[in-house]
Amino acid sequence: MLSRRSVRIKILQLLYSMDRDSELTIAKARIKFQESIDQSFDLFIYTVYNLYKITEISVSDEAKRKSKHLPGDYDKVFTAKIFNESGMALILEDKEINKKITALGFLDIKNDDFYKQIYDDFSKTEEYKDFILNPSEGEQSTTEILLELFRFCRKSEYFQEVIEDRFSNWIDEKSLIVGVVKKYLKGLHAKELNFKQHYPDDETTKEYGESLFNQVIEKDKELMDAIEAVIKNWDTERLAIVDTIILKMALCEMMHFTSIPTKVTINEYVDISKVYSTDKSKEFVNGVLDKLMKDLSEEGKIKKEGRGLVE
Repeated sequence: MLSRRSVRIKILQLLYSMDRDSELTIAKARIKFQESIDQSFDLFIYTVYNLYKITEISVSDEAKRKSKHLPGDYDKVFTAKIFNESGMALILEDKEINKKITALGFLDIKNDDFYKQIYDDFSKTEEYKDFILNPSEGEQSTTEILLELFRFCRKSEYFQEVIEDRFSNWIDEKSLIVGVVKKYLKGLHAKELNFKQHYPDDETTKEYGESLFNQVIEKDKELMDAIEAVIKNWDTERLAIVDTIILKMALCEMMHFTSIPTKVTINEYVDISKVYSTDKSKEFVNGVLDKLMKDLSEEGKIKKEGRGLVE
């Protein structure tokens, strides 16, 4: 579920917190890292739960339309198939996900007005009307309408506010969560709704994430010495703390993670600097890392293994 980009950002934020808060020890930071991983998974569950509650409104919508004294043609053909036939109705029937949602307290959240507002707005779209009017074409049509609903939700400021109000990491991880939720929605017709398969894997979080965090801490002096050698004419005290951390992380990755191409590392951390540091950081980080890559490669301190990685 988690990408290396997401893990890099989590570690950057942790290292920054450690720099600002002297009481945040390495041991506590490791715990916070695991908590942030769990939070990402909980955000995925919460997003799916909100979609469940939104589509569930279609059941009461159908009942209301059928109870009209003089139902229109649209009322007569209307059914809650976005909920009943898409697989959404089965989500809370899954004991494991129901247990998880209950433990997280999502069932206690009173957001009925929100669910109804999003559903009412979406029900007015041509996509939803076409879905209701046209005979179901099996799994594909119901999957497509769920994906369309999710697109609609992501364009809604109301939807984003509700998600962010509960999970502040929505801003940082939106693109990641979107990808996982789409994958989950596409698999709703499977006989077993195995939501746990979307929990972040150990290869990304432990073999890469925890290792990167530990090595940046352990090799701090070695990393800083290499950086200072490249920026000799720069007052390191004026170096933005976020830029310093980014450079250390990137350098550590280049030198000690032999399966990650150096160009990938540089591009990733330059992109991160655009979002999390100053306006001038992009050029600075890119320039320093490019120089470090060339110098350390010549010294034989950057070695890559694997097909296509030997530079």
